[in-house]
Amino acid sequence: MKKIIFSLIMVCGLINGAFSQKKDYLKRPAIGINFFGNDFQTPARIKATSLSDVLNDNQWATLGEHEFGFGLNYMKGLTNKLDFSTTLGVSFVDYPVEDRLSDGKDGALFEWDAMVHAKMLTDKYWVVPYLSAGVGASQWRGYFGAIVPVGVGIQVSFFDEAFLLINSQYRLGVTSSTTDHFYHSIGFAGNIGKPREVKVIPPPPMPVVSDRDSDGIVDSLDACPDVAGLAALAGCPDKDADGIADKDDKCPDVPGIATYQGCPIPDTDNDGVNDEEDKCKDVPGVARFQGCPVPDRDNDGVNDEEDRCPDIAGPVENGGCPMLETSKFNASAIQFITGSAALTAASKKELDKAARILNEQYPTIKVEIAGHTDNTGKPESNKTLSEKRAGSVKAYLVKKGVAEDRLTTVGFGQEQPIADNANSAGKAKNRRVEFKVSQ
Repeated sequence: MKKIIFSLIMVCGLINGAFSQKKDYLKRPAIGINFFGNDFQTPARIKATSLSDVLNDNQWATLGEHEFGFGLNYMKGLTNKLDFSTTLGVSFVDYPVEDRLSDGKDGALFEWDAMVHAKMLTDKYWVVPYLSAGVGASQWRGYFGAIVPVGVGIQVSFFDEAFLLINSQYRLGVTSSTTDHFYHSIGFAGNIGKPREVKVIPPPPMPVVSDRDSDGIVDSLDACPDVAGLAALAGCPDKDADGIADKDDKCPDVPGIATYQGCPIPDTDNDGVNDEEDKCKDVPGVARFQGCPVPDRDNDGVNDEEDRCPDIAGPVENGGCPMLETSKFNASAIQFITGSAALTAASKKELDKAARILNEQYPTIKVEIAGHTDNTGKPESNKTLSEKRAGSVKAYLVKKGVAEDRLTTVGFGQEQPIADNANSAGKAKNRRVEFKVSQ
């Protein structure tokens, strides 16, 4: 296969040297159909042995071992040397999904890809070799997966309107439901839409007598007769295209406005908001606050747009909200009787501290109580237990005078461990209650 591809590329080079078209051609949108064969056997043999063994023992899959199908293709030129291509193909195979026992029955395998063809030559040549790469997806009997196709190909052009496309790809399966395989195809594509319009270059203007700068404006009407300019500016140039002639422009290389004699509106604080619209023109800010900085009402270094507690100062790492732990409250001391949501006596003492902090020190903040467990038991049971434990903490705080509408609960079960569940110490850390403060 490698020898065949190399030979085709060499032949393409010789043909292109003799049969090049006259000018570059950016490929118009084209649709086509292709016929292909999927080779699952060769990659499987390579994985079982090695590439060198497959080549040396001539174990490359025969034509009879391929799974054949057909596809629809759409192409469009991005640049003279890059084309976009997308293909939807279908074949009927007994797809070798990992860890699935084959039942010997074929099913429809749909494969879609979106690729970029990097052409070695432009489309002004009849024959163009290219490299391709992209992404794709597959579906077979309810198995959905992702693939990464890479390959080589040859494009043969017919009068800028139709193309013969031959390519070989290696399709790498990147999910457990996909399998590596070779993909070899041949197909035709034809342009759609209107043909390219031939750009007509108008003839040069007739020379005008007494026009020294040759700008089309006679000297008698030209305010700048020795420098080519614009008719709208009486024959004077305007390098920055701001509508102000260079002779009257104090900033001829930078677009501006007449109010500032051709210079741009100043931006004193360099925040991207010009002084005419900037309410804080001496302090850098943002456009949505008319050039002023994003406010920080509690002066805690977290601006109000990102501050969960904009009126109460708190550290950046806690979203601008105060941390209950800084008030001698230890959330890790909240424990429960094993397998239940009942609070221990030590936990109640710690929650008494939390109630005093919430009632006296921070009477307006709200708290989300999140329950967590280790991985002992079933996930469903652990989630239910974590919700009940969070509810027990909320009920105790309400009992101690904290308004119920300030408290919310959530249970995550074993989903968010903070330590290794493989040992008792890690399990103990994972059996916890966390408090998230907001305003």
